[in-house]
Amino acid sequence: MIENEQVEEIFLILEDKLDKTVSVLKDEFAAVRAGRANPHILDKIQVEAYGGMSPLNQLGNIAAVDARCLVVSPWDKSLLKAIEKAILASNIGINPTNDGNVIRLVFPELTEERRKDLVKQVKRMGEEAKIAVRNVRREAMESLKKMKTNKELSEDESKACEQDVEKKIAASIEDIDKAVSAKEKELLTI
Repeated sequence: MIENEQVEEIFLILEDKLDKTVSVLKDEFAAVRAGRANPHILDKIQVEAYGGMSPLNQLGNIAAVDARCLVVSPWDKSLLKAIEKAILASNIGINPTNDGNVIRLVFPELTEERRKDLVKQVKRMGEEAKIAVRNVRREAMESLKKMKTNKELSEDESKACEQDVEKKIAASIEDIDKAVSAKEKELLTI
């Protein structure tokens, strides 16, 4: 890469956006139910508590008892009904069991059809991430073209920078593909 503050800034922004895109995709994958009890599936659930909405994971402990069961132990037992209601409203496909002390979530075995639906969902999420990566590439390329037009970069420098952008984009797309295939394998493993 050439020595130029503006070019370095373009690449820092590019790398930051690419890292965030891959990171967000992996976070979204953590919430996709793979038939195993994963506490992350409850990360986005908001519970009406103390006059406002609070994330479920801030109202108690969430633990995986075994491969198929999560237990939510609220610090305040008076929130059990509100937590149960929030889980039901979240459409994660699991019915909570409230025993007066904790809430149990038993994950049923995924059917073949449900696994295939989840694989399609994962692939769609991967495609959306690739679209985001391509948009980041377009922004970086436009910035480089603008510098070339303003004679801040020579033709050769511009070409070299564009090749560096393409390498970084290809690496990010490869990371996305690896994450998608790993999640796909996890979903299809019985």
